[in-house]
Amino acid sequence: MPPKPPKAKAKVKPKEEHREDSMQAVVLADSYETRFRPFSLERPKCLLPLANTPLIEYTLEFLAHVGVEDIFIYCGAHSDQVEEYVNTSKWTLPTTPFKNFLLLKSDATSTGDAMRDLDNRDLIKGDFLLVSGDIVSTMAIEPALAHHRARRDKDKNAIMTMILREAGVHHRAKFTSHKPVFVLDPTRDRCLHYEEIRSSAGQTRHITLEPDIMSRHPEIEVREDLIDCHIDICTPDVLGLWSDNFDYQSIRTSFLFGVLKDYELNGKTIHTHIVTDGYAARVRSLKAYDAISKDLTGRWTYPLCPDSNHVPGHQYRYHKNGTYQENGITTGKSFQVKGRCVLGQGTAIGEGVTVSESFLGRKCQVGNDALIEASYLWDSVVVGDNTIIRHAIIAQGAVIGKGCTIESGAMISYDVRISDNTTISGSKKITRSSLANNAIARRTKSPIGDEESQNDENTSDSDDHSDASNASDRIFLNSQASVSDVSVSTLQSDESDYEQIEDRSRRASFVSQTSDEATPNKDFHGEATASILDGLQKDDRPENINLELTAFRMTVNASQHEIRRAVVAAFMKRIASLEAGGTGTREAIHRVFSRYRLVVERSLFDKETREKPDQVDFMLCVQREILSRGNAESLLLSVAKEAYDLELIEEDGILQWWPDIRSRHGNMASIRGLTEQFITFLQEAEEDDDESEGDEDDA
Repeated sequence: MPPKPPKAKAKVKPKEEHREDSMQAVVLADSYETRFRPFSLERPKCLLPLANTPLIEYTLEFLAHVGVEDIFIYCGAHSDQVEEYVNTSKWTLPTTPFKNFLLLKSDATSTGDAMRDLDNRDLIKGDFLLVSGDIVSTMAIEPALAHHRARRDKDKNAIMTMILREAGVHHRAKFTSHKPVFVLDPTRDRCLHYEEIRSSAGQTRHITLEPDIMSRHPEIEVREDLIDCHIDICTPDVLGLWSDNFDYQSIRTSFLFGVLKDYELNGKTIHTHIVTDGYAARVRSLKAYDAISKDLTGRWTYPLCPDSNHVPGHQYRYHKNGTYQENGITTGKSFQVKGRCVLGQGTAIGEGVTVSESFLGRKCQVGNDALIEASYLWDSVVVGDNTIIRHAIIAQGAVIGKGCTIESGAMISYDVRISDNTTISGSKKITRSSLANNAIARRTKSPIGDEESQNDENTSDSDDHSDASNASDRIFLNSQASVSDVSVSTLQSDESDYEQIEDRSRRASFVSQTSDEATPNKDFHGEATASILDGLQKDDRPENINLELTAFRMTVNASQHEIRRAVVAAFMKRIASLEAGGTGTREAIHRVFSRYRLVVERSLFDKETREKPDQVDFMLCVQREILSRGNAESLLLSVAKEAYDLELIEEDGILQWWPDIRSRHGNMASIRGLTEQFITFLQEAEEDDDESEGDEDDA
């Protein structure tokens, strides 16, 4: 009998091909924004309930549906809560559709920092999906993947495909305070320009195009009818661009805009795939939260509806009157439910209560003769007799007393207690969280039991609604907030807080930032860095750079920490450009620091003191700035030695920086290896000096 042919070889190739086409996904669980404050002060946004289901569940259902195999959930604020939820969810059970499910914790303060950290971890091996943890989508992305891969095979510079949903100009889930505009080449599905135009009353709506776009592309489309959920198919080159450009902080207004603008320099192209079928929206604002909640109950998102019961233990059923109810709900006589509502298990509703177009979580208690209209009551909310709640959001565990009136737009956070017969105006956001404290906010007496509330002295830009009287929009018509944090945006103007915040110095977990970094001025940092870098590239005199920087600092009242941060960012960018031009690392560092030592000296004010906080801060800024560089270890060593040799950083400054906990925390510790020998040399030299002084004293 002839020998049997080997079987293993016939199966190797298909398996490898399958693995090559497998898809990884990166889920940004932190939006790095303030729109959902005060709730996001105490809970991560991705775990806030949308139709009584955590937001991240919709994102993971979408990724499972489109065939993603490897999931990386990138956490920021409240990482411990995300970890606890994920570890007890169905996604980590043996029946999960995902082969790998990894939670990444970071102290990143923006999407840009997160992407650079991700690049440094070297986890991404091929094309990957980049999504937010707050999307609701039933779109099929297989055609987009096929087109992306075909383009990538022909042109390695085609680095990203954005999946956009055609929806019309006035779709209710879109932004209204500012509109994203995409300028496209329809012949190649290529994005040529991206811009956001504000819709403020009386403001001219226009975009600015480079003349080359018009001359090089005979056919272009200007589209503002697209819903952008931030579902992007990326190649690993995308992460490299984030690492190479430390100015990139947000995905669209920073990264996308910058890559398109610098096409002549980098040659990278970004493409679009426009979908006309399926549902797609992102819960980016409270207005979107309201609109998507109504789409869920209206079954526009099928099969992502409340009665699909995606969370284990949920038992919602759809009733003919348009409501979704779980078992175990107790209602009194003459209870009325109007419109599409969602009522959770264990909720008890008294006599004479009317609930219309509202969402009630589990174990809520509503007293007799109460009225709840177009509102969101999360789990375990207690509402007293004869209380009226209209167009408000009441978070888990809150207690509203008897005879209260909660007006349109009010937001009451976790475990807040409102006394009887109290009226909460629509301009109020109320929280017990200590994270809401801010020095400029004025404390006032409030009707919240033993708690206090504060009035935010800043009023945000309001959105311009032509149908402001519509009930679905009333919840978003505020101009002030009672939360003490000055950054808190109003329900209406949450959309105007579009750029990502960098202040995460008070995170509940995984923090390495310090209080001196709180509330940085991101406009100052970007503009100051660009100004300094421009001077370095033009070889301007150090005195001129300092003069311009000082004037700019005084204009915006920036801190000395922000000055040092901008100086470090500009210096390291200039060093990187010199390296790219063929200059060695040490030579590039010496050229920049020696030529512009005055710029550094003017940011340090501790030369005559025993403690060296400014010098320590400068070296910490260097560490953070180079974290994602491939040669970060050698860079840190070379910068430390150069700064020491030029006497910019004193020996005491170096030796106080090295043991600082911030220098040894998290990823910061990973780039210290090569510098340790230099530190040992300084420590031994200091000990020898001490011994010599002791010998002289004995003599």
